[in-house]
Amino acid sequence: MNLLAAGGVDATSRTLTIVLFVVLVAVTLFVTVMAGRKTSTATDFYAGGRGFSGFQNGMAIGGDYMSAASFLGIAGIIALSGYDGFLYSIGFLVAWLIALLLVAELLRNSGKYTMADVLAFRMRQRPVRTAAAVSTVTVSIFYLLAQMVGAGALVALLLGIGENETFLGMSAGAAKNLTIILVGALMITYVVVGGMKGTTWVQIIKAVLLMVGAALMTLLVLIAFGFNISSLLGKAAEASGKPGDSFLVPGLKYGVESGDAFKTLMSKLDLLSLGLALVLGTAGLPHILIRFYTVPNAKTARKSVLWAIGIIGTFYLMTLALGFGAAEMVGSAAIAKQDKGGNTAAPQLAQALGERFLGGDVGGAVLLALIAAVAFATILAVVAGLTLASSSSLSHDLYANVYRGSGLAKTLRLGWVFSLLGKGRTTNGEAREVLVARLAAVVIGIAAIVLAIFAQGLNVAFLVALAFAVAASGNLPAILYSLFWKRFTTRGATWAIYGGLLTAVILVICSPIVTGGKLDPAGKPAALFPGVDIAWFPLENPGLVSIPAGFFFGWLGTVLSREKPDVEKYAELEVRSLTGVGAH
Repeated sequence: MNLLAAGGVDATSRTLTIVLFVVLVAVTLFVTVMAGRKTSTATDFYAGGRGFSGFQNGMAIGGDYMSAASFLGIAGIIALSGYDGFLYSIGFLVAWLIALLLVAELLRNSGKYTMADVLAFRMRQRPVRTAAAVSTVTVSIFYLLAQMVGAGALVALLLGIGENETFLGMSAGAAKNLTIILVGALMITYVVVGGMKGTTWVQIIKAVLLMVGAALMTLLVLIAFGFNISSLLGKAAEASGKPGDSFLVPGLKYGVESGDAFKTLMSKLDLLSLGLALVLGTAGLPHILIRFYTVPNAKTARKSVLWAIGIIGTFYLMTLALGFGAAEMVGSAAIAKQDKGGNTAAPQLAQALGERFLGGDVGGAVLLALIAAVAFATILAVVAGLTLASSSSLSHDLYANVYRGSGLAKTLRLGWVFSLLGKGRTTNGEAREVLVARLAAVVIGIAAIVLAIFAQGLNVAFLVALAFAVAASGNLPAILYSLFWKRFTTRGATWAIYGGLLTAVILVICSPIVTGGKLDPAGKPAALFPGVDIAWFPLENPGLVSIPAGFFFGWLGTVLSREKPDVEKYAELEVRSLTGVGAH
């Protein structure tokens, strides 16, 4: 009996889920409080004191990188779309290699706390840091909304609260709102109390849980098919309901051949656009980039990268077994009925495996609750990392390097506010900066909670795609030009960031994913606002246009600038980035 597929959750599963959630929250809060006791300086708050080992940071990188979209989303899209779904796993894995080869160690050697440290190294501080902060917060907010909305939907589902059902007097909507508030409160606590140290340990715990949970499910799937991958793929294709071998070859979701030549071309270009955003977006995600500042030296950074490659690569290989296993053991129809995006495929598979191997309904309830807790831990770790990246950028970039010392600071004279909040202990600049970071985390957390409550009807896939597209279109061109182009100027950096960001946002707003009459496979409106039609841009993902646009604006701003490049600063940056000499 598949309780999720049947539309309900029994008391055993519900109780186990709640107990595991409470235990998880209690453990992570204890770790955060302990880490917070050792967080006093700016280096502690932003970079965890640069005291993490290669293995620890590698685990934390994996925990930060493997989001709920990876665990729940990829398993689901493979279960529904077969080969085309596995392209996400390949894209995310290749994306990590691109980030490693192009920017990871170079950024670690060149910066101090944030992405903007590298961009502003040889540019004018204020305009570049302001642009970087705007981009960081924009990317993080879209990513935060996707994770928090997903958390609300997941918990309501796992507690078995349907549209006309209640739990402890709460409707499904109330339960989702309460979950979003809980996740927001926890992520604020992790960042404010623990800083980078607390957040890193939460991510390490999440990585361990995720790998153990995914490995257990993968092992059970392989046992079910006698460790015969060919049998798994063949039976999954049969159970998918798709004709012939279409489930195992390209073209089921992307690059779809149709009688309309224009639609066929757009479908293939959409695949290319999505691939560009996935592969290049990771190298511009602020919450991933700041993880390289938490180790003491470049050698340890390289070790952490090797550990991360092993963890991330292994996980994405396991998604193959999880996705195809769900397609065969749960069935694509049952998964789509429960959630049209397939986001419940992993929990449904966990329940099916538990029932088969761990003792019937009780075993199914236990494994379902365990995987639900893992998914919840995944969401908590990622939102904490995103909040930390945003608050660090606002405090270190905007407050410390743009606002402080400016005419606005002298006019407002807000020193008494910091003294009041810090009870007289914030007389030095570093202490004030950390206090601003904590206040920024609270503000960002509250804003994310409010926006997520109102954004529950939105398609979270669009939010994640936009975050990746903005990161690849604005941040990546500015980073690469700063590291490798001697002539690059301040105007070029700001034009690259703002130009790429605005292009990506405008194209998404004017795409079929936001407005127009696009229908999903069930024949229901797939656009966010189907009653409005301004979808003149035919692609769902803007990366194919917005990423080149970001590089173009960076080049154009540079060649039109009268600013003379600082050749000596570039030479210093080049030596530091390649050798680590002078790195913090």
